[in-house]
Amino acid sequence: MFLGIIFIWLVTAFGLWVVTKLVPGVRARSSAGLLWAALVLGLVNAFIRPVLWVLTLPLTVFTFGLFALVVNAFTLWLTAAMVRDFEIDNFASAFLGAIIMALLGLLGFILFSWLMMGEVHWMYYRGAGPMVPV
Repeated sequence: MFLGIIFIWLVTAFGLWVVTKLVPGVRARSSAGLLWAALVLGLVNAFIRPVLWVLTLPLTVFTFGLFALVVNAFTLWLTAAMVRDFEIDNFASAFLGAIIMALLGLLGFILFSWLMMGEVHWMYYRGAGPMVPV
């Protein structure tokens, strides 16, 4: 489990690095800044984003899920506000960065499924019993 968390953290840092290379308004002053930004983004996504999702659920449903990109852009922009070595100039840059991060996540999921040759087994926990494949 710990290795999985480290892997996701490094993949998120890589995604942020790609965003800094593609979006003109997003900058990281150092590799440490990218790693800190990835850590803070993970914490923001774990604790703040669920609250934002619940608060904006009607708008997200009304826009057929597209408002989720605005929520993701806000979490990216909030991360930049908290990390000194990671900067985003404006919300439009954060929005474009959120789109790129979403596309990278989709690409990662497709590649993971392809590397596993379509054999991705999702597990769920059913109460007191063992983990059961879906």
